[in-house]
Formats: sequence, C-alpha cells, structure tokens
Amino acid sequence: MSQNHAEAHGHDHHDGHDSNGASHGSLRGYVTGFLLSVVLTAIPFWLVMNDVLANATLTAIVIMLFAAVQIVVHMVYFLHMNGRSEGGWTMLALIFTIIIVAIALAGSLWVMFHLNANMMPDPHRM
Repeated sequence: MSQNHAEAHGHDHHDGHDSNGASHGSLRGYVTGFLLSVVLTAIPFWLVMNDVLANATLTAIVIMLFAAVQIVVHMVYFLHMNGRSEGGWTMLALIFTIIIVAIALAGSLWVMFHLNANMMPDPHRM
C-alpha cells in the first residue's frame, strides 16, 4: 500500500496504534515487559528460597503484591490494555470482571466461614 493511498484513506501505520487506539506493540515494549516479568518473578522466588522475611504471612502478602503488579505488567505490555483501546471497552470489561470475581470470592469466603462456624458439633453434646 503506498503512502498516498494510506493517507487518502486515513490510515497512518507509523503511530503504533490502530483506529481504536490500541497499541500494536514494539520489540522494545515486549522486551521491557519480559524483563519486568522476569524481575517480578525472581524477587518472590528469592524471598522464599532464602527465607528473607521471617514471617510466613508477610511473605505471602509480599508475593501477592508482586503477583498483582505482574498482572498489570502483562496487561499493559503484552495485552496492550489502556484506557484508549477499543474505545475504553476493554478497561470497562476488566473492571466489571474484577468486581464480579471480588463478589464471588468474598461471598464464597463468607459462606465457608459461616458453614464452619455453624456446622461444627457442640462439644457439650458429644
């Protein structure tokens, strides 16, 4: 496709984005995402293997924080999600998914806690 033909039809293939605002990605972006992913995997591995944090609960919380950051890195660098892609619908779908998952997790934990508390036999009746 010639440059004049592309300009006549409103296509500019040099900006790295399509008509919906989604990024096509570049080698630099993929390498940056890969390096960030490796670092965000290596640090929790190091924390566990060298027993850096004495408290297991604190270690688990730190690992979950690194996992959350890694999810964001994957969404930005590999899935090319931002507020402009697909007219903002991908971000809206992501927010909706997070809300539904949070409701399902919270509801499941609530039910399991109450089942455990209400279904345990009374020690005085045994």
